[in-house]
Amino acid sequence: MTGASGPEDLPYRPCAGVVLLNREGLVFAGQRIDRPADRPAAWQMPQGGIDNGETPAQAALRELTEETGVSADRVEVLAETPDWVYYDLPPELLGKVWKGKYRGQKQKWFLMRFLGEDTDIDIKTDHPEFDRWRWMAADDLITHIVPFKQAVYRKVFTAFRDMLTRAGTA
Repeated sequence: MTGASGPEDLPYRPCAGVVLLNREGLVFAGQRIDRPADRPAAWQMPQGGIDNGETPAQAALRELTEETGVSADRVEVLAETPDWVYYDLPPELLGKVWKGKYRGQKQKWFLMRFLGEDTDIDIKTDHPEFDRWRWMAADDLITHIVPFKQAVYRKVFTAFRDMLTRAGTA
């Protein structure tokens, strides 16, 4: 059949994410505000799309501030994933998120040390994404993320494994 297109013909949405470590080596996790009431809590790290003209690092810092209230002067960037990390949306979400324009995301992740205090975190932002937050061990966070993103989190934590191990979180 000519002219037919499927999800494999759609592009990946460019995205940046932040692994934010506190002094104890735990990772910031926010509970998504848009989860269906009949589903268990879905926790994730700050992340979001990269705007036109923005570098992945700039996007990561912007998303961190937009989602957590933590400003760039309250973090130290420690590392970046060497490659893009990809994931495909599950079939039930294709065509429903991002106005159906993307098949999934390609993500650059940044490991950042949080230099502030817990009181610097404010998830009640202009466009809140989380309704709760907490610090979690990296391995615990993998079990609390939506299943289709678990492989992404494993890859990200593997990329940062040495630094997470030194911080005592993995």
